This record gives sequence, C-alpha cells and structure tokens, in this order.
Amino acid sequence: MRLCSIASGSSGNCIYVGSEAAHLLVDVGISGKKTEAGLKELALSGNDIDGILITHEHADHIQGLGIMARKYEIPIYATAGTIAAMKDCKGLGSVDHGLFHEVKEDTKFTIKDLTINPMRISHDAAQPVGYRISYGNRRVAVCTDLGVYNDYTVECLKGMDALLLEANHDVNMLQVGPYPYYLKQRILGERGHLSNENTGRLLCRILHDGLKAVLLGHLSKENNLPELAFESVRMEINMGDNPYKAGDFDIRVARRSEVTPAVVV
Repeated sequence: MRLCSIASGSSGNCIYVGSEAAHLLVDVGISGKKTEAGLKELALSGNDIDGILITHEHADHIQGLGIMARKYEIPIYATAGTIAAMKDCKGLGSVDHGLFHEVKEDTKFTIKDLTINPMRISHDAAQPVGYRISYGNRRVAVCTDLGVYNDYTVECLKGMDALLLEANHDVNMLQVGPYPYYLKQRILGERGHLSNENTGRLLCRILHDGLKAVLLGHLSKENNLPELAFESVRMEINMGDNPYKAGDFDIRVARRSEVTPAVVV
C-alpha cells in the first residue's frame, strides 16, 4: 500500500492512498489539471481512481472535485453533513447526485481490497472526518484540520504503519502575523487547526515500534515554515514522555505544490 501527498497545505490538499488493485484520493483541493499531473507522476490517471474520500467541504479540500468527478465519473464518499454542504457550494458545479455515497464515523466500508474507517475530527465544518485506510494488516491514516485532539483521536490513530498528520501553524508566527484577530482566534480554537507543538504531543501518544513514516501536512503558508514544523515536532518527541526519539522514525514534511515521495507500507 502507498501513501503519497500530491499537494498539502492551507491553499490546497490532495492525498493518494492505494494498493495494486485500488486507488483512492483523499480530497481534491487543487485544480483538476494539477491533480492529473500529480497522478501522472504516480503512473496513474483519473481513470484509475476508484473513489474520492472527502474530509470536509472547505475550498482547499474540494476545489478540483467537481472537475475530476465529472470528467472521470468517480464516486465521492463523504458524511451526510459534508455532502449537503457540498451540494450547496456553487464552486463545485453540477455533479451527478448518484456519485455521492454517504459514510458514517466509525463505520467501515470497502472499496475493492481497501477498508476505510472514517473518524471524527474537531473542525469548523459541517461534519468533518479523517480517514483510516487498511489493506490486510497494513494501516495508514490521513488526519488534518482538527483544532484539538482527545483520547478518541489517540485511539483512532494508534497502530498505524504510516500517517499524514496536520502541523498547521507556529503559534508565535500566527500571533504576530498579518491575519485579523477573529481569524487568529479561529485557527487557535478547538475547531481550528493543530499547531506544530500539539502535533508533536499527539505523535508522542501514538508512536510505536511499527510506525514507518509520518508526513506532516496542511502547513499554513503565512504562519509556518517547513523547517520550523519539522524541528518543532521533533523537539516535542525528543522532550516528550515516551520511550522514543525523533530519529527513530521517518518524519517528512509534505510539500505544498508538488508530489512528496510515496511512503510504501
């Protein structure tokens, strides 16, 4: 099974997860053209995609969804709340309602040989989720756009072979940056985004011997830097109450506008 970020950041997100038989996208928050170019780098095309899993309806997660769904007639999987919100989104354009498939938190479903298990997340969207995807005994997760994590989040993410986890902002950069006060409060709130430090603390609770790789994703262009996210998360792991050091794991930062080398598990 492969996990690969085609694009990840505050301006657009598109993640690939697949096996030999099944190919999925988690979100299409970049243009159709960029999505197709990313798939080409993975030796795939839109015709190969068996389903698109949508985390929530914000533009940086569905910008190219309408184009890809219409062009390739790809099934779209999302919660009832997210589907309703997307149907009200003019930017999505006309999408055949038959392509929408409702999913529920903590209720598994399958697409070919992949099993998908949505998980609840805390974000200011209609009904947002993260996704855990398994192939046999291999498991990966994509979990971004969560303002806070709790014991439920930790339990959901335990035992993964690889995961893409949000490291959205550096708190100091955000506080002194150009964003208006209300937006800063939204990002820092419980339905906003995880800071680098909180991402590191969450990782401290889910690290295990079998974890092969961590991709840090959804970095803010204005309030974070790849090097800062990487070092902040590593520092939290090294200083945390856990038996591991950051060097024990393959930790990478997902690139904003280009394909990040795939993690194979």
